[in-house]
Amino acid sequence: MTYDLFIGDRTFSSWSLRGWLMLEKFGLPHRTHMVGLYDGTMADDLKDLAPARLVPVMRDADGIVIFDSLAMAETLAERHPEAGLWPAEPAARALARSITAEMHSGFSALRTDCPMQLRHQWQGVTPSDAVKADLARIETLWSLVRNRHKAEGPWLFGRYSLADAFYAPVAARIAGYALPVDATAQAYVDTTLADTAFRQWRALGLTKSYDPVPYDRPLDHSDWPGPAPVKARAVTDGTSENSTCPYSGKAPTHLMETGGRIFGFCNATCRDKTVADPEAWPAFTAVRDATT
Repeated sequence: MTYDLFIGDRTFSSWSLRGWLMLEKFGLPHRTHMVGLYDGTMADDLKDLAPARLVPVMRDADGIVIFDSLAMAETLAERHPEAGLWPAEPAARALARSITAEMHSGFSALRTDCPMQLRHQWQGVTPSDAVKADLARIETLWSLVRNRHKAEGPWLFGRYSLADAFYAPVAARIAGYALPVDATAQAYVDTTLADTAFRQWRALGLTKSYDPVPYDRPLDHSDWPGPAPVKARAVTDGTSENSTCPYSGKAPTHLMETGGRIFGFCNATCRDKTVADPEAWPAFTAVRDATT
């Protein structure tokens, strides 16, 4: 079964990120459709998905529409038990569901004061007492589950679960606003930011520009705190080393330079997402390394 997933702008839509990770990280087939969250077209874009009014929205092959992220999570876990969306052990699964539900309904101060943005890291943000309380609760939850499951892997419950999909935007907020957290929480933030799927989501988001930029602030900022991307730039002249686009297999029409080498892509989005973070795309790095 292939799902249709309707999402908002990747750089800013935290709920959309959760919905996409549920499908992407567990290898569930899906097609992604963009909704104009900041372009004023959202109501029209969702008109055929009633009663949905917010993103993300998921529609299955039978036309059934699921329009809440927690409902999406439970639907996918129910339909795809082999994918292991929740931890297998009952106590861990109950805890994962509990902290995920708390994330779904809680941390309102963090959400309000620090809306997700994946462009850079703001400097000089002073968290309110309410945000500090949210961060303290997050530290408590993450410390609890990591202490119980750290031997099993780097994610909250060792291996990736729906809990990680729901907390990815929390990690992004901590990173994007340089919020102070303890060592355990910071290690989990770093794990999230280094994840290939998260890097791909961010890179795709950076292909779109905004005027005005949502949630902009009169503050200094530094580079995004995730893994530093390999330097690359779009170019108009040169001869591509590859004869087909790494993603589509079509003839290249758009060029990128990195490390003094030229690579071609079938369209601007394929090129620009690779320019944003070349190492996030195994299909590109395979072509690059094969022609070294």
